[in-house]
Amino acid sequence: MSRTKRAVLLVGHGAPAADCPRELVTRLEALEGRRVASGGGPPGPPSAEERELEAKLRAWPRTPENDPYRAGIERLAAELAPLLDGTELLVAYSEFCAPTLAGAVATAVQRGAAEIAVVPSMLTPGGVHAEVEIPEAIARLRAEHPSVALRYAWPFDLSPVARLLAAQLARDLG
Repeated sequence: MSRTKRAVLLVGHGAPAADCPRELVTRLEALEGRRVASGGGPPGPPSAEERELEAKLRAWPRTPENDPYRAGIERLAAELAPLLDGTELLVAYSEFCAPTLAGAVATAVQRGAAEIAVVPSMLTPGGVHAEVEIPEAIARLRAEHPSVALRYAWPFDLSPVARLLAAQLARDLG
């Protein structure tokens, strides 16, 4: 009996590297803000300048010193991977870091994944990444990869999240 190859994509928020020039981030955010604020409907596609700035930010060299957030997501992925019973785990980022969700999906598909579960590191409802951007990206990726089952493992059941936090507090506060 053949098993369908599965992959899990852990999606973190992403952050600019500490040594990345702040003006790159400021300019990108200004351009995105103007694009989103203009018009009454959904925002149009990013401009060439936005795409260029985003590519620069995502490609900026990363180390644990200049991007502790990325290092933290990679540590979480290293802890999660052995718990997935051999399922391949890839990491993606909503913004500022590479790879994007689309890039990680493309990698998983190239490696033979027929089922992909996307799980954000964002735990609670209410955030634009987890509630809007990731679902929209998944919808586009489903259209691009119709033979791949893409699932979104969110929102989380907050009861186990609360128990996790309570266990951490009990450990740290005694």
